[in-house]
Amino acid sequence: MSEGDASLVHVTMIAAAAAMGGFLFGYDSAVINGAVDAIQQRFDVGSGVLGFTIAAALLGCVVGAATAGNLADRLGRIRVMQIAGTLFAVSAIGTALPFSIWDLTAWRVLGGVAIGMASVIAPTYIAEVSPAAYRGRLASLQQLAIVLGIACSQLVNYAIAQAADGSAHNMLGPVQAWQWMLGIEVLPALVYLGLSLVIPESPRYLVRVGRVDRARQILHEVEGGGESRIERRIEEIKKALGSEVRPRLRDLTGRYGLLPIVWIGMAVSAFQQLVGINVIFYYSSSLWQSVGVAEADSLLLSLFTSVVNIVGTVIAIMLVDRIGRKPLLLVGSAGMTVALATAAYAFSHATGTGEDVVLPFVWGAVALTAASSFVLFFALSWGVVVWVLLGEMFPLRIRAAAMAVATATQWLTNWLITVSFPSLRDWSLPGAYVMYAGFALLSFFFVLKFVKETKGKTLEEMKG
Repeated sequence: MSEGDASLVHVTMIAAAAAMGGFLFGYDSAVINGAVDAIQQRFDVGSGVLGFTIAAALLGCVVGAATAGNLADRLGRIRVMQIAGTLFAVSAIGTALPFSIWDLTAWRVLGGVAIGMASVIAPTYIAEVSPAAYRGRLASLQQLAIVLGIACSQLVNYAIAQAADGSAHNMLGPVQAWQWMLGIEVLPALVYLGLSLVIPESPRYLVRVGRVDRARQILHEVEGGGESRIERRIEEIKKALGSEVRPRLRDLTGRYGLLPIVWIGMAVSAFQQLVGINVIFYYSSSLWQSVGVAEADSLLLSLFTSVVNIVGTVIAIMLVDRIGRKPLLLVGSAGMTVALATAAYAFSHATGTGEDVVLPFVWGAVALTAASSFVLFFALSWGVVVWVLLGEMFPLRIRAAAMAVATATQWLTNWLITVSFPSLRDWSLPGAYVMYAGFALLSFFFVLKFVKETKGKTLEEMKG
């Protein structure tokens, strides 16, 4: 094995370990899917309170994302991973053993803080340890880990429901099945904590805090090359860091309130959520039940959707460094627009009211195909590319702070979509999907005009 191949294997293992945060991100975000109706029945709450509880984690995500950048620059990337892992474990136990809907909500907020931190630190760290030629594929490991976490949560939900005679409402030992669904997350959280103890700190952070010798060592391990090349890389990092002052939110300001590149990052983050992707991952079981599908079958459909998500993500990983970021985003926006509009039309054929709603078989098949196509187009484009872009599009001097703002925007938008869906569903399920299709169409024209290609550039070349 050549030195270059050895370095690639080494950095891939490091990136995969860091991406375990993405696995927890996906697991924690989606595991609630199988528990939605059981929670509503257990605590006897309406759609408004239910939506607030499900979306409460996203408020924590905003806090976690907004603070992770500053913490990462003060304490280091690895320390933030360890804080997030601890919060994941504690929140898993808390949500599994709630006394009321309100302490369940509070534990979900705490878990959301962990998700927000992981959503910032994993792509930032992976981008900073990855060679430019492989950065897109390595950064894509974050999204692959997210979708694997989502799929794993749906598989666990289905297995637990089957063990409890097909329903999350039923008892399984001393507690209800849905409580096991939420509590098992403590296991991957402990794995994440263990991995964070064995991977190296970001060389860019080390240069920032003056530990240049350690930065040289890590750059040699992950990028290879002789001493002269490593020294050039150190000088590039120092030059990009400029004054080496920790970035603050006011460093992001410009003529239009914020720097244009920050506005673009915020808009890309918002569009990723405005298309309604997390309605599928948070509510798909409840959604299918709302059009007449049995609970056990709805959980199986949710698992199938997660498998489609994995397939799309693998496609994106294969293509992101070959054809670039922007083309994938454009293809995804176009495909999502058609799929969402088709799903809306299919849902409009549901008949009946309340618990007697039925979707005719043909239109049910159309809805399933459209929903699966939507997930596929999202996964092969916006699901992967947005995280790659956010990890690399900002100038290095402001990257951590800008990443925090953009990711907090993503979580706030996610919260708005998630908290509103139960009420939108009760008002008009087809109408909700028409709205998501409209945002998908807008995202196409936004990317066409404002997003620049970043394929193949080093992080130090990003000037904003």
